[in-house]
Amino acid sequence: MAAVPLDLLDRIRALERQVRELAGRAQTRPAMNRITHGAVVIGEGGSLDVRAPGGAQVLGVGQFATGRYGVSMAREDGTGVALEVGGNDTTAAQMVRLFARGGYPSPIVMDDGYADGYLGRPWVPIPLAPSAAVTAADWTTTHAGTIWTQHAVLAAQWSIYAPAGTTAEARLMLKHGGNLTQLDDTITATGKETFTSQRITPSAHGLSRGDTATLLIQARRTAGTGTAVAWCQGMWGSNTANPKEATYR
Repeated sequence: MAAVPLDLLDRIRALERQVRELAGRAQTRPAMNRITHGAVVIGEGGSLDVRAPGGAQVLGVGQFATGRYGVSMAREDGTGVALEVGGNDTTAAQMVRLFARGGYPSPIVMDDGYADGYLGRPWVPIPLAPSAAVTAADWTTTHAGTIWTQHAVLAAQWSIYAPAGTTAEARLMLKHGGNLTQLDDTITATGKETFTSQRITPSAHGLSRGDTATLLIQARRTAGTGTAVAWCQGMWGSNTANPKEATYR
C-alpha cells in the first residue's frame, strides 16, 4: 500500500476537528432568558403572563375576559390589580384605571369612558364661598351639601362672624344613616370673624369610600342683638398626610 503523505493526514485531522466543532455548535442552544437585540412580537392573539414566585400575576399582556386586549399590572403580594389599560367593560371606551390595594374592580383614578379627554376619577368638589345671616338662639343650619366619599380626609375651611357686643358660635356636622354627629370643635366669635381650618379623618367621620352623607354648618347667636354671619370658604376631599390620619375608629 502506498504511503499517505503526512501533510494530507494533517489536513484530514484538521477537517475532522472542524467537523466536530461545527457539530458541537449545532447542538448548543442560545440563552433563552435574554434578548440582546431586535423586537419581540406576540401575535395571533397570544399573551404574556408574568408571575411572582408565590404565583400571583404581576403583569399580563393580552386578551381580557371582555374580549378586549390590554395590559394589567398587579402587586406581588396578591392584593389585586394596581394598573389596568383596556380591561373595562365593552360598553365604554378603553380606559386607563388605577386601583387601591384590594380595590379591584372599583378604580380610584381613571379617565372618562364616554367623554374623551376628561377625568373620570377622582371626583373633585368645587369650593363655594356663600354666607348666611344668623340671629336665632337655636342651632340653625346655614350651609348644607351632600358628599359622596372619595377621599379619606375632609379638609374644611369656614368661619363665623359676630359684630361688637354679640357672640355667636358655629359647628360642622355630619348626617349619615340617620345619625347627626359633630365634627371637630365648635368655634366662637365675639366682635370679630373667627376662622377654622379642619382636617376630618376617618376616625371622626367614620365614612368608607363610596358612602353618601350630608355635611352641615350650623350656627347660633349666644349673646347680644347683632347679626352673626357664617361663611364657608371651601371643603375638599384630601389624601392622608401620615399613618395616624388613616386610622379608622
